[in-house]
Amino acid sequence: MADAQVIPLRAADRDRLDASEPSVPSVPDEPGWEDAVIDVLAFARRRLLGDYKVDEFGFDQELTDEVFLRFLRPFYEKWFRVEVIGGHHVPAERGALVVANHSGTLPWDALMTTVALHDHLPATRHLRMLGADLVFRMPVLGALARKAGHTLACNPDAERLLTNGELVGVWPEGFKGIGKPFKDRYKLQRFGRGGFVSAALRTGAPIVPCSIVGAEEIYPKLADIKPLARLLGVPYFPVTPLFPHFGLLGAVPLPSKWYIEFGEPIETSSYPAGAADDPMLVFSLSDQVREIIQQTLYRLLAQRTNVFLG
Repeated sequence: MADAQVIPLRAADRDRLDASEPSVPSVPDEPGWEDAVIDVLAFARRRLLGDYKVDEFGFDQELTDEVFLRFLRPFYEKWFRVEVIGGHHVPAERGALVVANHSGTLPWDALMTTVALHDHLPATRHLRMLGADLVFRMPVLGALARKAGHTLACNPDAERLLTNGELVGVWPEGFKGIGKPFKDRYKLQRFGRGGFVSAALRTGAPIVPCSIVGAEEIYPKLADIKPLARLLGVPYFPVTPLFPHFGLLGAVPLPSKWYIEFGEPIETSSYPAGAADDPMLVFSLSDQVREIIQQTLYRLLAQRTNVFLG
């Protein structure tokens, strides 16, 4: 028998054979649990060795990104289902002052605004909040607030942050706003003496009005046990439909649907030097910001059909 000969395929035949074979799509490698464990161990090692940076205010960006924001995101995305409107109005780089309404008994509104500005804007930014001195007097909470980049609500700190190009957040209603009864929901309280306007004028930073709908319903405050509040050294001790009757379970916020709208910035750089010392101008700008937020709240409420579904 003659030896068999191997006849090479022509190029066209090879192409037809290749085309007849089913192709297996390439699947990009996704990080598995091993990578997650490695990241966690590396993070823990850096924390133990002190291999991380903090700024002059105590802001720890790595801790904020890897721990605080990761903890808050499920509430932001799944529980409150926050929708952001007008994010393009927030400056991408320079210093700016975000001024928002305050509500909800506990400051979930401030925390959700922090996530919104970090995750859902054209430019990722860390919000540096100005908080009440009560926050920083608390043993654990005060240290955590500093680590998250927040500082005392005073003009020197606010001006320093704005001059450094930071995004600063302020809630001028203070405890009067966050602790108001449910019957007064979405009615803005007095904006103090306009200290935030003075800080913006001295630094030339724009003021960005921020209106938050949804926070009023998370803990409907029906009453206030004032003797107990005085005993604990807090501004109020709320009674809600679930708290304190159900203990810690009553401290779980109700899953209302949230909207956070950022309005057009109010520029302050065109005002002359010394404008921050003009009480009439400061009051006028403060009232202008307050009115913008109030009217935006009314509009958002008129568009909302259901507290929990939006």
